[in-house]
Amino acid sequence: MRRLCSHLNLFCTTLFLCVLAFLAAPFLDPKGEAVHRLARFWATIYLKIAGVAVTFHGKQHIGQPPYILMSNHQSALDIMSLLKGLPISFRFVAKQELFKIPLFGWALKRAGYISLDRQNPRQALKDMDVAAKRIRDGSSLVIFPEGTRSLDGRLLPFKKGAFSLAMKAGVPIVPVAIRGTAVIQPEGCHVPARKGSVTIVAGEPIAVDGKGTSYKDALAEKVKTEIERLMAIDVSGEL
Repeated sequence: MRRLCSHLNLFCTTLFLCVLAFLAAPFLDPKGEAVHRLARFWATIYLKIAGVAVTFHGKQHIGQPPYILMSNHQSALDIMSLLKGLPISFRFVAKQELFKIPLFGWALKRAGYISLDRQNPRQALKDMDVAAKRIRDGSSLVIFPEGTRSLDGRLLPFKKGAFSLAMKAGVPIVPVAIRGTAVIQPEGCHVPARKGSVTIVAGEPIAVDGKGTSYKDALAEKVKTEIERLMAIDVSGEL
């Protein structure tokens, strides 16, 4: 019954909030912030009905935005968890296919989320320029540097494009670890398979300003090492 309610909730609230964003945003929300708040509300309802609690640790590491927040990616539930748990306004970098979904794709665009065309390198470079400008204008972005979901919980190799964007934008990277989503909503499940708790842990910002492009590989390794540390750390202690 709970899973049925989750399916119905996902469909109904997504449709309702997309229509609301479509009707109201052009008049009330020129920067997309209200649409993003609707997305947070959507995630909160979804997680509540599914019986998923989200806790965030490391708020002391997030001061004045903008940032690029780089997170591990284990489940479709990661997106909802970040919307609910992160204490600052942000935008996602999402695959282009999501922007083609009627109404939903428009709402993503209206919220200021960034489309990334992975199949077209030339367009991907243009997308990166758009994202870098959005960051310099004050918007924090969330990126999954693995590029896809890990099936065993271990971090996959990081895509270099995320770090090219970081160097271009010149803002700090905040490493983020999500824990618990893969157990609650494993691969192949469209909604959470069980109740549970998700933990999000943010580490100290990693500066990139003033670094040359040759630093990109070292930066990727540094971020990966820190996310692995955050995935294993005892959050009852000091971060």
